[in-house]
Amino acid sequence: MQLQPVDVVENISPKDFKEKYYDPQIPVVIKDLSKQWPAYKKWNWDYFKAYVGDIKVALYNNVKSDAYTPINTADDYKTFGEYVDMIKNGPAGWRIFLFNIFDHAPQLKQDFTWPDHLMKGFVKKYPMLFTGGASSITHMHFDIDLSHILHTQFVGRKRILLFPFEEKDKLYRKPFEVLSLADFSNYYDEAKSKLDFEKFPAIKKAKGLETTLEHGDTLFMPAAYWHHMEYLDSGFAMSLRAMQSSFTGKLNGVWNLFGMRTIDTLMKKSAPKVWYNWKQKKIFVNAEKAMQLA
Repeated sequence: MQLQPVDVVENISPKDFKEKYYDPQIPVVIKDLSKQWPAYKKWNWDYFKAYVGDIKVALYNNVKSDAYTPINTADDYKTFGEYVDMIKNGPAGWRIFLFNIFDHAPQLKQDFTWPDHLMKGFVKKYPMLFTGGASSITHMHFDIDLSHILHTQFVGRKRILLFPFEEKDKLYRKPFEVLSLADFSNYYDEAKSKLDFEKFPAIKKAKGLETTLEHGDTLFMPAAYWHHMEYLDSGFAMSLRAMQSSFTGKLNGVWNLFGMRTIDTLMKKSAPKVWYNWKQKKIFVNAEKAMQLA
Protein backbone atom coordinates (compact mmCIF):
# COMPACT_ATOMS: atom_id res chain seq x y z
CA MET A 1 0.00 0.00 0.00
CA GLN A 2 1.09 3.53 -0.69
CA LEU A 3 0.00 5.49 2.38
CA GLN A 4 0.24 9.14 3.36
CA PRO A 5 -0.81 10.78 6.64
CA VAL A 6 -4.14 12.57 6.76
CA ASP A 7 -3.78 16.36 6.96
CA VAL A 8 -4.22 17.69 10.51
CA VAL A 9 -5.33 21.24 11.40
CA GLU A 10 -6.03 22.80 14.78
CA ASN A 11 -8.93 24.79 13.42
CA ILE A 12 -10.13 25.81 9.98
CA SER A 13 -12.25 28.52 8.40
CA PRO A 14 -15.30 27.59 6.32
CA LYS A 15 -13.60 29.02 3.24
CA ASP A 16 -10.43 26.95 3.68
CA PHE A 17 -12.40 23.84 4.54
CA LYS A 18 -14.49 24.15 1.38
CA GLU A 19 -11.57 24.93 -0.94
CA LYS A 20 -8.96 22.54 0.47
CA TYR A 21 -11.03 19.56 1.60
CA TYR A 22 -14.77 19.59 0.91
CA ASP A 23 -14.72 20.47 -2.79
CA PRO A 24 -11.71 18.26 -3.73
CA GLN A 25 -13.02 15.48 -1.44
CA ILE A 26 -9.92 15.11 0.72
CA PRO A 27 -10.03 13.89 4.36
CA VAL A 28 -8.74 16.10 7.17
CA VAL A 29 -8.51 15.85 10.97
CA ILE A 30 -9.71 18.96 12.83
CA LYS A 31 -8.30 19.04 16.36
CA ASP A 32 -10.37 21.82 17.94
CA LEU A 33 -13.82 21.51 16.39
CA SER A 34 -15.31 19.66 19.38
CA LYS A 35 -13.42 21.39 22.17
CA GLN A 36 -16.10 24.05 22.59
CA TRP A 37 -18.83 21.44 22.98
CA PRO A 38 -19.96 20.46 26.50
CA ALA A 39 -19.62 16.87 25.26
CA TYR A 40 -15.84 17.27 25.09
CA LYS A 41 -15.62 17.23 28.89
CA LYS A 42 -18.89 15.57 29.89
CA TRP A 43 -19.09 12.48 27.72
CA ASN A 44 -17.65 9.34 29.29
CA TRP A 45 -18.82 5.80 29.98
CA ASP A 46 -20.54 6.57 33.29
CA TYR A 47 -22.31 9.59 31.84
CA PHE A 48 -23.88 7.46 29.12
CA LYS A 49 -24.66 4.58 31.47
CA ALA A 50 -26.73 6.95 33.59
CA TYR A 51 -28.91 7.72 30.57
CA VAL A 52 -29.07 4.48 28.58
CA GLY A 53 -27.55 1.79 30.78
CA ASP A 54 -30.70 -0.35 30.64
CA ILE A 55 -31.18 -0.13 26.85
CA LYS A 56 -30.54 -3.38 24.97
CA VAL A 57 -28.07 -2.93 22.11
CA ALA A 58 -26.83 -5.10 19.25
CA LEU A 59 -23.17 -6.17 19.45
CA TYR A 60 -20.79 -7.12 16.62
CA ASN A 61 -17.58 -9.14 16.85
CA ASN A 62 -14.41 -9.06 14.74
CA VAL A 63 -15.35 -11.95 12.47
CA LYS A 64 -15.44 -10.78 8.87
CA SER A 65 -18.76 -11.53 7.15
CA ASP A 66 -18.82 -14.12 4.39
CA ALA A 67 -20.73 -14.28 1.12
CA TYR A 68 -23.83 -15.71 2.73
CA THR A 69 -24.09 -13.42 5.76
CA PRO A 70 -26.94 -10.89 5.68
CA ILE A 71 -25.64 -7.36 6.11
CA ASN A 72 -25.51 -5.92 9.64
CA THR A 73 -26.51 -9.15 11.39
CA ALA A 74 -25.84 -8.82 15.13
CA ASP A 75 -23.66 -11.38 16.92
CA ASP A 76 -25.02 -10.79 20.44
CA TYR A 77 -27.21 -8.49 22.54
CA LYS A 78 -26.60 -6.91 25.93
CA THR A 79 -27.74 -3.85 27.80
CA PHE A 80 -25.55 -0.84 27.19
CA GLY A 81 -24.47 -0.93 30.84
CA GLU A 82 -23.43 -4.60 30.61
CA TYR A 83 -21.53 -3.87 27.43
CA VAL A 84 -19.62 -0.95 28.98
CA ASP A 85 -18.66 -3.02 32.00
CA MET A 86 -17.40 -5.75 29.66
CA ILE A 87 -15.12 -3.55 27.52
CA LYS A 88 -13.82 -1.10 30.16
CA ASN A 89 -11.54 -3.63 31.79
CA GLY A 90 -9.34 -4.57 28.85
CA PRO A 91 -9.28 -5.89 25.28
CA ALA A 92 -12.72 -6.98 24.09
CA GLY A 93 -13.41 -7.33 20.39
CA TRP A 94 -17.02 -6.19 20.56
CA ARG A 95 -18.45 -3.03 19.08
CA ILE A 96 -21.72 -1.17 18.64
CA PHE A 97 -22.39 0.81 15.49
CA LEU A 98 -25.26 2.93 14.20
CA PHE A 99 -26.59 3.30 17.76
CA ASN A 100 -28.86 6.34 17.93
CA ILE A 101 -28.42 7.03 21.62
CA PHE A 102 -30.27 10.30 21.12
CA ASP A 103 -33.55 8.46 20.48
CA HIS A 104 -33.34 7.24 24.07
CA ALA A 105 -31.75 10.35 25.61
CA PRO A 106 -32.60 13.36 23.38
CA GLN A 107 -31.18 15.76 25.98
CA LEU A 108 -27.70 14.66 24.92
CA LYS A 109 -28.15 16.70 21.74
CA GLN A 110 -27.64 19.78 23.88
CA ASP A 111 -24.05 18.67 24.48
CA PHE A 112 -22.83 19.47 20.95
CA THR A 113 -23.40 21.94 18.12
CA TRP A 114 -24.01 21.00 14.51
CA PRO A 115 -21.10 22.43 12.45
CA ASP A 116 -23.34 24.05 9.82
CA HIS A 117 -20.63 26.64 9.20
CA LEU A 118 -18.51 23.95 7.52
CA MET A 119 -21.10 22.22 5.35
CA LYS A 120 -24.82 21.88 4.81
CA GLY A 121 -27.13 18.90 4.51
CA PHE A 122 -26.70 17.34 7.95
CA VAL A 123 -29.20 14.58 8.72
CA LYS A 124 -29.99 15.98 12.16
CA LYS A 125 -32.40 13.24 13.13
CA TYR A 126 -29.62 10.66 13.08
CA PRO A 127 -26.40 11.50 14.90
CA MET A 128 -24.85 8.10 15.58
CA LEU A 129 -22.69 6.66 18.33
CA PHE A 130 -19.98 4.09 17.55
CA THR A 131 -18.32 2.22 20.41
CA GLY A 132 -15.75 -0.54 20.63
CA GLY A 133 -13.56 -2.40 23.05
CA ALA A 134 -9.80 -2.35 22.68
CA SER A 135 -8.84 -4.58 19.71
CA SER A 136 -12.28 -4.39 18.06
CA ILE A 137 -12.29 -3.79 14.32
CA THR A 138 -14.55 -2.19 11.75
CA HIS A 139 -13.57 -3.94 8.52
CA MET A 140 -12.81 -2.14 5.26
CA HIS A 141 -15.98 -0.70 3.69
CA PHE A 142 -17.61 2.49 2.47
CA ASP A 143 -20.88 3.87 3.83
CA ILE A 144 -23.82 2.71 1.77
CA ASP A 145 -25.72 6.02 1.77
CA LEU A 146 -22.69 7.94 0.43
CA SER A 147 -22.93 10.69 3.05
CA HIS A 148 -20.12 12.99 4.10
CA ILE A 149 -19.06 12.21 7.69
CA LEU A 150 -17.66 14.23 10.58
CA HIS A 151 -16.44 11.54 12.99
CA THR A 152 -15.43 12.80 16.45
CA GLN A 153 -13.54 10.61 18.91
CA PHE A 154 -14.36 11.13 22.61
CA VAL A 155 -12.80 8.28 24.59
CA GLY A 156 -9.83 6.12 23.56
CA ARG A 157 -7.73 6.06 20.40
CA LYS A 158 -8.71 4.69 17.02
CA ARG A 159 -6.46 3.92 14.05
CA ILE A 160 -8.04 4.58 10.66
CA LEU A 161 -7.05 3.53 7.14
CA LEU A 162 -8.69 5.45 4.26
CA PHE A 163 -8.91 5.11 0.48
CA PRO A 164 -10.79 7.16 -2.13
CA PHE A 165 -13.66 5.33 -3.80
CA GLU A 166 -11.72 5.06 -7.07
CA GLU A 167 -9.36 2.51 -5.46
CA LYS A 168 -12.24 0.04 -5.12
CA ASP A 169 -10.91 -2.58 -7.54
CA LYS A 170 -7.46 -2.58 -5.93
CA LEU A 171 -9.25 -3.12 -2.62
CA TYR A 172 -11.15 -6.11 -4.02
CA ARG A 173 -14.64 -4.69 -3.64
CA LYS A 174 -17.42 -7.25 -3.58
CA PRO A 175 -19.90 -6.48 -6.40
CA PHE A 176 -23.26 -5.16 -5.15
CA GLU A 177 -21.76 -4.67 -1.68
CA VAL A 178 -19.88 -1.97 0.19
CA LEU A 179 -17.27 -4.41 1.54
CA SER A 180 -13.75 -5.47 0.62
CA LEU A 181 -13.02 -9.18 0.24
CA ALA A 182 -9.61 -8.67 1.87
CA ASP A 183 -9.00 -8.60 5.62
CA PHE A 184 -6.99 -5.53 6.66
CA SER A 185 -6.87 -6.45 10.36
CA ASN A 186 -3.66 -5.21 12.04
CA TYR A 187 -2.35 -4.06 8.64
CA TYR A 188 0.24 -1.86 10.38
CA ASP A 189 1.81 -4.72 12.39
CA GLU A 190 3.68 -7.25 10.22
CA ALA A 191 3.63 -9.89 12.97
CA LYS A 192 -0.15 -9.69 13.46
CA SER A 193 -1.38 -8.55 10.06
CA LYS A 194 -4.02 -10.66 8.30
CA LEU A 195 -3.50 -8.86 5.00
CA ASP A 196 -2.63 -11.47 2.37
CA PHE A 197 -0.66 -9.75 -0.41
CA GLU A 198 -0.15 -13.03 -2.26
CA LYS A 199 -3.89 -13.51 -2.64
CA PHE A 200 -4.62 -9.78 -3.03
CA PRO A 201 -1.59 -8.28 -4.83
CA ALA A 202 -3.44 -5.24 -6.18
CA ILE A 203 -3.62 -3.82 -2.66
CA LYS A 204 0.12 -3.09 -2.89
CA LYS A 205 -0.68 -0.45 -5.51
CA ALA A 206 -3.62 1.13 -3.67
CA LYS A 207 -3.05 4.75 -2.67
CA GLY A 208 -4.53 5.73 0.67
CA LEU A 209 -4.23 7.65 3.91
CA GLU A 210 -3.98 6.81 7.58
CA THR A 211 -4.42 8.58 10.90
CA THR A 212 -4.97 7.93 14.60
CA LEU A 213 -7.80 9.80 16.32
CA GLU A 214 -7.56 10.83 19.96
CA HIS A 215 -9.91 12.57 22.37
CA GLY A 216 -11.60 15.49 20.64
CA ASP A 217 -10.27 14.83 17.14
CA THR A 218 -12.79 15.15 14.30
CA LEU A 219 -12.18 13.38 10.99
CA PHE A 220 -13.85 14.71 7.86
CA MET A 221 -14.46 11.67 5.70
CA PRO A 222 -15.81 12.53 2.22
CA ALA A 223 -18.67 10.57 0.71
CA ALA A 224 -17.84 7.05 -0.51
CA TYR A 225 -14.39 6.98 1.13
CA TRP A 226 -13.30 3.47 2.06
CA HIS A 227 -12.38 3.13 5.73
CA HIS A 228 -11.01 0.47 8.08
CA MET A 229 -10.95 1.27 11.82
CA GLU A 230 -9.20 -0.41 14.72
CA TYR A 231 -9.81 0.51 18.36
CA LEU A 232 -6.44 0.83 20.09
CA ASP A 233 -8.28 1.46 23.36
CA SER A 234 -11.86 0.95 24.44
CA GLY A 235 -13.67 4.05 23.29
CA PHE A 236 -16.50 5.72 21.46
CA ALA A 237 -17.08 8.30 18.76
CA MET A 238 -19.99 10.18 17.23
CA SER A 239 -20.66 10.51 13.51
CA LEU A 240 -22.57 13.44 12.05
CA ARG A 241 -23.76 12.67 8.52
CA ALA A 242 -24.38 15.18 5.75
CA MET A 243 -26.01 14.44 2.41
CA GLN A 244 -24.08 15.28 -0.75
CA SER A 245 -25.04 18.60 -2.30
CA SER A 246 -25.33 17.20 -5.85
CA PHE A 247 -28.45 15.44 -7.12
CA THR A 248 -26.31 12.66 -8.60
CA GLY A 249 -24.66 12.01 -5.22
CA LYS A 250 -28.04 11.75 -3.50
CA LEU A 251 -29.40 9.50 -6.26
CA ASN A 252 -26.43 7.12 -6.02
CA GLY A 253 -26.97 6.86 -2.26
CA VAL A 254 -30.65 6.00 -2.78
CA TRP A 255 -29.71 3.36 -5.36
CA ASN A 256 -27.25 1.75 -2.95
CA LEU A 257 -29.82 1.62 -0.17
CA PHE A 258 -32.86 0.44 -2.07
CA GLY A 259 -31.55 -1.00 -5.35
CA MET A 260 -28.11 -2.49 -4.90
CA ARG A 261 -28.75 -3.88 -1.41
CA THR A 262 -32.11 -5.38 -2.41
CA ILE A 263 -30.59 -7.18 -5.40
CA ASP A 264 -27.76 -8.56 -3.29
CA THR A 265 -30.12 -9.78 -0.55
CA LEU A 266 -32.42 -11.49 -3.05
CA MET A 267 -29.54 -13.21 -4.85
CA LYS A 268 -27.98 -14.43 -1.60
CA LYS A 269 -31.30 -16.06 -0.73
CA SER A 270 -32.30 -17.41 -4.13
CA ALA A 271 -28.99 -18.49 -5.70
CA PRO A 272 -26.24 -18.16 -3.08
CA LYS A 273 -23.62 -20.43 -4.71
CA VAL A 274 -24.07 -19.02 -8.21
CA TRP A 275 -24.02 -15.47 -6.85
CA TYR A 276 -20.93 -16.19 -4.74
CA ASN A 277 -19.02 -17.72 -7.65
CA TRP A 278 -19.87 -14.87 -9.99
CA LYS A 279 -18.73 -12.33 -7.41
CA GLN A 280 -15.45 -14.12 -6.79
CA LYS A 281 -14.62 -14.18 -10.47
CA LYS A 282 -15.62 -10.55 -10.98
CA ILE A 283 -13.57 -9.34 -8.01
CA PHE A 284 -10.29 -10.78 -9.27
CA VAL A 285 -10.90 -9.80 -12.91
CA ASN A 286 -11.46 -6.21 -11.79
CA ALA A 287 -8.35 -6.27 -9.60
CA GLU A 288 -6.19 -7.58 -12.44
CA LYS A 289 -7.37 -4.78 -14.71
CA ALA A 290 -6.70 -2.21 -12.01
CA MET A 291 -3.13 -3.47 -11.55
CA GLN A 292 -2.44 -3.21 -15.26
CA LEU A 293 -3.67 0.39 -15.31
CA ALA A 294 -1.82 1.44 -12.13
